[in-house]
Amino acid sequence: MAETGYQLVLGDKNYSSWSLRPWLLMRMFDIPFEEINVDIYNKGARARVLEHSPSGKVPALTAGSLTIWDTLAIMEYLAETHPELAIWPKEREARAMARVVSAEMHSGFENLRSEMPMDMHASKPVGSVSKGVGHDVTRIVEVWRMCRDTYGSGGDFLFGDFCTADAMYAPVCSRFRTYGIDLAAQGDDGTAQIYCDKVLSLKAIEDWMQSGREQMSERGIAY
Repeated sequence: MAETGYQLVLGDKNYSSWSLRPWLLMRMFDIPFEEINVDIYNKGARARVLEHSPSGKVPALTAGSLTIWDTLAIMEYLAETHPELAIWPKEREARAMARVVSAEMHSGFENLRSEMPMDMHASKPVGSVSKGVGHDVTRIVEVWRMCRDTYGSGGDFLFGDFCTADAMYAPVCSRFRTYGIDLAAQGDDGTAQIYCDKVLSLKAIEDWMQSGREQMSERGIAY
């Protein structure tokens, strides 16, 4: 087990957007953990996940005798356990807004989720999007621009330095690339595209994708 005693149970790295979020956060803040991967698309996967997560879903974080099986709750726990790290922005107003936009991602954007699931190694450009997806994308572009304009001057991320909000929206950046979303057509002034490019260029994202390629190769699937 990792030095901190954390175990992080993950699903498939090509498809599991919820798994990416806490994994990326922990990597970006150099929080050591043992990674447990479960192929959630194979027979018997639920039983294997239930060995680690009472909800039968991933991700799940184990810290000693404690198990946390919700992505946002995992991030809150890490922030409280590691107060020396700026997992949430240090400034109170920025921190409140980072929580707001993270919660909006946690519970919203259902059209984008259902119609454009994460598929990190695929290229599936669409000529147009549904009204529902268009609404979701426009709202995300608005959120990102507000965060960058108001709180992002100190760095390249939504609140300047990388924080929980960036981990929450990282799978969205991947979706936009996979499906070739024209962000300018959804009101982007360039802010959202630059932000997406920054997130997707992170070394941690490259490592995640390489591991995902290895997982797919083991199943005989080539990208």
